[in-house]
Amino acid sequence: MLTTQYVPGAPNWLDLGVPDMDAAVAFYGGVFGWTFRPAVPDAGGYGFFQLDGKTVAGAGPLTEEGARPAWTVYFHTPDVDALAKSVEQAGGTVRFGPCDVFTAGRLAGFTDPTGAEFAAWQAGDVPGMELAGATHALCWTELYTTDAAAAKAFYRSVLAWETTDHKMGGDVVYTIASPAGTDPSGDAGHAGLMQLAPDNLAAGSTSEWHPYFAVEDCDAVAAASTERGATAILPPTDAEGIGRLAMLRDPFGAVYALIKPDPR
Repeated sequence: MLTTQYVPGAPNWLDLGVPDMDAAVAFYGGVFGWTFRPAVPDAGGYGFFQLDGKTVAGAGPLTEEGARPAWTVYFHTPDVDALAKSVEQAGGTVRFGPCDVFTAGRLAGFTDPTGAEFAAWQAGDVPGMELAGATHALCWTELYTTDAAAAKAFYRSVLAWETTDHKMGGDVVYTIASPAGTDPSGDAGHAGLMQLAPDNLAAGSTSEWHPYFAVEDCDAVAAASTERGATAILPPTDAEGIGRLAMLRDPFGAVYALIKPDPR
């Protein structure tokens, strides 16, 4: 379960890159009730999605050459420069940074050895999201990967994650990750890793991190998404012991998921 008590290795920031900020603000405002607060004038159009005055994510226009619309998950690190070196040593690449964001913190963007993009945030004045693990906020992160074994080894190496594997029927294995020194099968779990199925690989699917947002009514929020131009990748579906979930592609192409967790 995600909280705002950030520890090394846990998700502590999330942001969206899109070509049309006004359209993105309108879309996510309609779906989740988020408002948008621009950052300082020198931030290049970047700003913050907020819910009841608390920041749930960042958003800004695409800036990297060749970048496509996407949600990017950031993981907490006490030393982003050391992490960048570890990423390269473990077979990943540094896409940008490390660099300072005014006095808010220090960040870098990476690509893991299987091709999934992620980032890291070293807190300065801003520890991370002000709201997580709550309705209409980030509550889980998930990696679909072309090579689950390689991805698991990489993140265990660079972020010191604890991991545990769960059989989900047949040969499907779902790996749950949590920060160092915690129990992945307990409340400390913050991410899931899953091997892309052969059919997905044959269709050209690539490794991607996806954010999950908690909802009270998965069907209603999924419908609000598609009514505003999103495409359903996975319509609302019950997952035994987990909850009711859906996965969507927003009107710009960024993938996100919804979940109404089963009560414990």
